[in-house]
Amino acid sequence: MADAPTVNIASSEGRLGVLTPGMGAVSTTFIAGVLAVRKGLAEPTGSLTQMGTIRLGKRTDDRVPPIKDFIGLAGMDDLTFGGWDIFTDDAYAAAKNAGVLQNELLDQIKEELAAIKPMAAVFDNAYVKNLDGDNVKSGGTKWDYAQMLMEDIQRFQEDNNLDRLVMIWCGSTEIFLQPTDVHASIEAFEAGMKNDDPGIAPSMIYAYAALKMGIPYANGAPNLSADFPALTDLAKETKSPICGKDFKTGQTLMKTILAPGFKARMLGLNGWFSTNILGNRDGEVLDDPESFKTKEESKLGVLEHILQPDLYPQLYGNMYHKVRINYYPPRGDNKEGWDSIDIFGWLGYKMQIKIDFLCRDSILAAPLVLDLAIFLDLAKRAGFSGIQEWLSFYFKSPQTLPGLYPEHDLFIQHMKLKNTLRYMAGEEEITHLGADYRDHYQ
Repeated sequence: MADAPTVNIASSEGRLGVLTPGMGAVSTTFIAGVLAVRKGLAEPTGSLTQMGTIRLGKRTDDRVPPIKDFIGLAGMDDLTFGGWDIFTDDAYAAAKNAGVLQNELLDQIKEELAAIKPMAAVFDNAYVKNLDGDNVKSGGTKWDYAQMLMEDIQRFQEDNNLDRLVMIWCGSTEIFLQPTDVHASIEAFEAGMKNDDPGIAPSMIYAYAALKMGIPYANGAPNLSADFPALTDLAKETKSPICGKDFKTGQTLMKTILAPGFKARMLGLNGWFSTNILGNRDGEVLDDPESFKTKEESKLGVLEHILQPDLYPQLYGNMYHKVRINYYPPRGDNKEGWDSIDIFGWLGYKMQIKIDFLCRDSILAAPLVLDLAIFLDLAKRAGFSGIQEWLSFYFKSPQTLPGLYPEHDLFIQHMKLKNTLRYMAGEEEITHLGADYRDHYQ
């Protein structure tokens, strides 16, 4: 049986608002999916919160409840959706335009989708050069835009009678930025917003607005966004959980599955060449070299952190890792990821692995948005604040505390997530040591 809960978790009763900066393919696929599941039109495949189970106690105890029933998560029926976009299309029109979901499904939830209209976005073409739209806030400093966003959030909460909120960035990849003095403290950051500092991108303004109001924030793109001292300090101050960066969906998901296997078996790696073709809005944005640089940094760090070439120089010290993304409009949201992997085994004999992953980018990302919204709400109700490393499972470039390298191994991430849930509920954490079974069966 469980001990008393380790942490005091506030009730999940009430309405949870999910705000998404960016109401394009990922966001509308997520929203439409939740609405379809509510109506019994589909299953929430890919969602750990909805379809996953969690083992409690010993294997012989046979206690394996669904995660959604075990710790008091917000239910899918409790969610209300809102967001911002640079285009005026409502969620139905945006979903049709994205071309991810079939019209037959969208038409069955048309009324609910059409009622979700985007608020005017904070946007600057200097940070996303291949996009432009007219549903954009104007006439103020970056500080003014942050105040406008907070007014939007408050109005959205009041109009929909919501008890709690979370924000998940589903917008585009911005140009590559590194932290500067303006990111070092909240005082410097607020002064920078008032002075329109060019180091402050729109995603940072959204993150600031959410965290200033105590709202959990997740960053689904590789943007710097909230991954710097000013906003991590603000998150702690306002008791707001944060996590990111960059949803782990297609090619990088495959890397975090395969690379741990190579390392576990002590198989060497000479090189890993990856290229992608995609034709959605994300592909158009990434056709700009400065935005691609942001994505490239996110995707390149995975193998080095998993394989640890400093510890295994004979196996991984000379590996060559190349990533390319190519914009190809005919493919739409159906991204194709090619991987050519050169490995070696016993006595140095070489082998090859080829992968052609014909994936659907937004189909893989949508359940991540759902899980992050629900788990961030749980973290907030549990009194957790700051960086939530236990949610690294969902990201290509997980945000960590200063001085900690990110854990990219999907299976370690999964164990960490479930052990955090067990810890919250006062259940024993699972180590798989198995010593108690040996004693019992001898």
